[in-house]
Order: sequence, then C-alpha cells, then structure tokens
Amino acid sequence: MKYVIEHMEAGFTEWVILEYSTIIKELGKENLILTSLPAGTTEKDIPQQLIDLGLQWTTKEVTEIGTESLPIVKERVCLLDPSAETDLVVEDSDKFDYFVFGGILGDHPPRDRTGELRKKYGFVGKRLGNKQMTTDTAIRTTQLIIQSKTPFEEIKFIDYPEFRFNKNEATEMPFRYVLNKEGRPILPDGMLDLIKRDSEQSLDDLL
Repeated sequence: MKYVIEHMEAGFTEWVILEYSTIIKELGKENLILTSLPAGTTEKDIPQQLIDLGLQWTTKEVTEIGTESLPIVKERVCLLDPSAETDLVVEDSDKFDYFVFGGILGDHPPRDRTGELRKKYGFVGKRLGNKQMTTDTAIRTTQLIIQSKTPFEEIKFIDYPEFRFNKNEATEMPFRYVLNKEGRPILPDGMLDLIKRDSEQSLDDLL
C-alpha cells in the first residue's frame, strides 16, 4: 500500500516542507512518493530536510510509477477527493493499492485543484468528510481508516482551532485536524512557530 502526493505546487514552501517531513516520519519513507514534479527537476531542487528523510520523488505521473509487485491498476487507485460522493470507509482497505492526494489539501478557500486529477486520471474518488484538511491531516486520517481500521466517525477531530500565542495574539486555522491522546490538534513539528511568524507578517503588512 502506497501513498502518493501529486505535487502541484511551484517549489517547496516552509509549510509544505514541514508537512511532508511529518508525513514521511509517520508513513515511512518507503510508503510515500511525490509525483509529477516539473520536468528537469534534480535533487538540488529538493529541500535538504526532505532528502535527509529519504523522500522518494519523480517527475513521472502517478500512472507511471507502478512496479511489477504493485502495478498501477486504475480501479485499485483511490483519489482522495473533497468533491467525491462517498466517504472512505474501513472496508476500502482491501480495494486499493495506492492512495493519491492532489495539490495541497489545505487551500482556503478551496480551489478544487484535485479536480484536475479527477478529470485527468478517472481514478475512484473517496471523500474524507466535508471539511478541508491539510495534506498531513488527510493522509493521517486515511491511514487511521485504512491501516488502523478506525471508522471515520470514531476519529476525534477539531475544526478551525484557535492557536493562542499570548493574551493578545491568536490565529484561527480554517482546517480540520486530528486530535492526539491529550486532546490537542496534531500539527507538524515547527508548524506553530511558522503560523505565528505568518500571522505577525500579515499584521505588519496591514500596518
């Protein structure tokens, strides 16, 4: 079972690096591959932090990454699509070999970049509820359903959490997050610092 991110961003932002780093650590480097990077991409274009974690990447499209032991069979590839009509369920664990995530599932407002993949490949689409998720949250949720056999309705989420940095500073994130055992939203290491810096920069821009 493999997880695929069709990298639809130009380059790698700090946000994306933190998310991808967390995904590699949680899935294992052998279970994640970035596809569709621009033609001509070399290792020099990949952030060192991701190289050090063993990121697998390719300029090939997802339809070209099959192996002899795990070929790409259209009916056994699941596209996690916010616009799909049915939700991903535990029973789907036996139906798919690849789970594909398009763009950055964290756009706000949503731009439906996954729609490009829907039209292009015609893979089976499955939804993860009706709220936007960051990419690491979407993969974490899929992993809980497919590998841990946890029904979606039993996963504990928080929607649009507010992160307070001091009595005067707080930022609400417009996404759904999985909660950890302590009841706190799971974020990549370093993400809170990045959110704080981004919010301070936004305030500076207003002033």
